Amino acid sequence: MATTASGLRADGTIGTSHKRVILASSLGTVFEWYDFYLYGSLAALIGKQFFTGLNETSQFIFALLAFAAGFAVRPFGAIVFGRIGDLIGRKYTFLVTIIIMGTSTFLVGVLPGYSTIGVAAPVLLILLRLLQGLALGGEYGGAATYVAEHAPNGKRGLYTSFIQITATFGLFLSLLVILGTRLGLGTEAFEAWGWRIPFLISAVLVGVSVYIRLQLHESPVFQQMKAEGKQSKAPLTEAFGQWKNLRLVILALLGATAGQAVVWYTGQFYSLYFLTQSLKIDGTTANLLIAGALLIGTPFFVFFGWLSDKVGRKPVVLAGCLIAALTMFPIFRGLTHFGNPAVEAAAAAAPVVVTADPDACTFQFDPVGKKTFTSSCDVAKSVLAKKGIPYTNAAAPVGTLATVKIGDEVIESFEGGSLDKATFTAQNKDFTAKIGAQVKAAGYPEKADPAQSNYPMLVLLLAILVLYVTMVYGPIAAWLVEMFPTRIRYTSMSLPYHIGNGWFGGFVPTIGFMLVAWKGDIYYGLWYPVAVALMTFVIGLFFVRETKDAPLQD
Repeated sequence: MATTASGLRADGTIGTSHKRVILASSLGTVFEWYDFYLYGSLAALIGKQFFTGLNETSQFIFALLAFAAGFAVRPFGAIVFGRIGDLIGRKYTFLVTIIIMGTSTFLVGVLPGYSTIGVAAPVLLILLRLLQGLALGGEYGGAATYVAEHAPNGKRGLYTSFIQITATFGLFLSLLVILGTRLGLGTEAFEAWGWRIPFLISAVLVGVSVYIRLQLHESPVFQQMKAEGKQSKAPLTEAFGQWKNLRLVILALLGATAGQAVVWYTGQFYSLYFLTQSLKIDGTTANLLIAGALLIGTPFFVFFGWLSDKVGRKPVVLAGCLIAALTMFPIFRGLTHFGNPAVEAAAAAAPVVVTADPDACTFQFDPVGKKTFTSSCDVAKSVLAKKGIPYTNAAAPVGTLATVKIGDEVIESFEGGSLDKATFTAQNKDFTAKIGAQVKAAGYPEKADPAQSNYPMLVLLLAILVLYVTMVYGPIAAWLVEMFPTRIRYTSMSLPYHIGNGWFGGFVPTIGFMLVAWKGDIYYGLWYPVAVALMTFVIGLFFVRETKDAPLQD
């Protein structure tokens, strides 16, 4: 059957050759997400390797900040590569982004740790994360635009949903490689040096990805626009310098991608960190639980992409934001109940309360590893944070010595500001031992007991979170592509997507655990994604238009 200039058959369906092109584009993107997610999955371990100079709480938070650094620069990558994509073409950007991503990931695998090269180690790590973020910033907009411009009318939600699957497949692939390496080497060898192997494997994957990208043909819509001389000569100015389009960019960010992003990263990343850091479930077990949930939920990316072709992008995405916001707290409480019920039981039977002068309490985060928390409040909260013990706060009069109440037992903290280092260390060790003995007596576990964990229920709850991810993420590419004209589509859609996912979403784990460290409540970090998801629901409902029947040609 004859095909049109756009690559479609006369009956409106897409040709076999273009299906292969879309598959090749998606497969290359899987490998790129694999590279990016390796770091996120190994954040806690990387914190120990590259941020040795920090205290335990700051190690993990700073490792998350280094992870978030890659997200922070994604909008800049969107601008740089979006401009290239609108000026030169979609295919060229694919080759550049995959080479940058793969090279940066491989270099993480050979980068010496803090114990070898000192402060240069975290500096170089963050630089590599920035390069990864720049590359990924140019990846998604190109892939989504490329696939959408090949898809027939009425099926853009379905076809672009396969691009949405690539992120989950990339995460799933990274988890499989990590688990396989960990099981093959053993935990001790994996944590010492084996964690580098998944990063080194990226050299093979990038080779495959480059080969795949070389087989791609340019988008027929872009080719037609280029042949007709309708390309934008200044895509950045046209996309962001004219209020008509800038307004769409802002609405796409606040009314679509911001909420989509926080729901996504809460469901796939924050949940993983919550299992390992707050509930103290073994890392291998937590990864397997997430992998199981992803296997159950992944087909729904395609379902909700297809559904958005029928009922619209807007109702599917906004419903996902609203339902997620209303149910995150009970789902995470359920994770505690079924994952480590001893924490729940101990918190109910012997709640921990820190009573202190609020003005004497500072934020429990030390980004440079130089600050010593010496007030009685800081000492108490620092010990509890390191042990992962949930607590509540009670105000005391100015100058009052902080106390920690565990059930009916009260333990006094101490003021360390006037003590020399040796005396402070000795007293802190004694205080830590007293807290440790008391929380153990009260039933707070050092690790989750596998015999008490209900793994089927954990997978079910995690699968529900993944289902929310598929609702908000499945239709988002089609929605964004349809909002903007062809001549500036790559540039315009990339920026709100990567600000939403890079800044609003990428910082969910970091902001969440900083809030937990601040308040002591293991659920307090959820307020951030809940607030952003509700904001997107309201703005999207009243100000963002439906686009499912909008033509792609200008």
